[in-house]
Amino acid sequence: HPAAYQWTLMPQGLIYRSYLAGVKESRFRGVWNDETNDGDIWDITLGGRVGILRYGYLSHGRPVGWQLDIEGAGEVRLDLDENADVTAADFRFGVPLTWGDERSQMKFAYYHVSSHLGDEFLLKNPGYPRLNYVRDVLVLGYSLTPTPWWRYYCEIGYGVHVDVAEPWELQFGVDYAPPGPTGFRGAPFFAVNGYLREEVDYGGNFAAQAGWAWRRSTTSGMFRTGVEYYNGKDDQF
Repeated sequence: HPAAYQWTLMPQGLIYRSYLAGVKESRFRGVWNDETNDGDIWDITLGGRVGILRYGYLSHGRPVGWQLDIEGAGEVRLDLDENADVTAADFRFGVPLTWGDERSQMKFAYYHVSSHLGDEFLLKNPGYPRLNYVRDVLVLGYSLTPTPWWRYYCEIGYGVHVDVAEPWELQFGVDYAPPGPTGFRGAPFFAVNGYLREEVDYGGNFAAQAGWAWRRSTTSGMFRTGVEYYNGKDDQF
């Protein structure tokens, strides 16, 4: 009901939540993988996403309305078989504008990502060809929440400025996770994500995760631990 809409600076919670199995989302994340070609690797994401301004209200504890967010992260890969050398790092910054109610959410966003080889990797591999991978992308996303636990989503992005990368990308997936407080016992979660990119001939990657999650409140973040299966192109661009 529009009469309940109000402006909130630095609001708690996200109207359009980050994809649980999305490997390039801005968050705090650590994944230990045994990769087919690279052995033991540790992918670390240091970042997050927060609300800046909201015009809306809380419905059953969950925010609805319009919201402007800001997000950013450094995504680093360590080679555990080489004394945890820094192999590569992707840096991301974005500004999502979102809208949503209890059932449907939409996102229009801009993000920038640039990719860099690690200094320790370059020292051990002098003359290795460096590619100046850069994307400035406009994104349109849609998310459907038929029940509080289930979420289905898809998004399409177009790079308005790219170098090495090519413009189009597509993401889609399903999340199953606790929507509200879990207490100390926690609750199960499950998520799958597909990410296709034009520069690899619309190949990409598939990620599936399952485990246990804890959430303090409907508007808080979520702490998760579990296992991940990843198949496809490298998520370090």
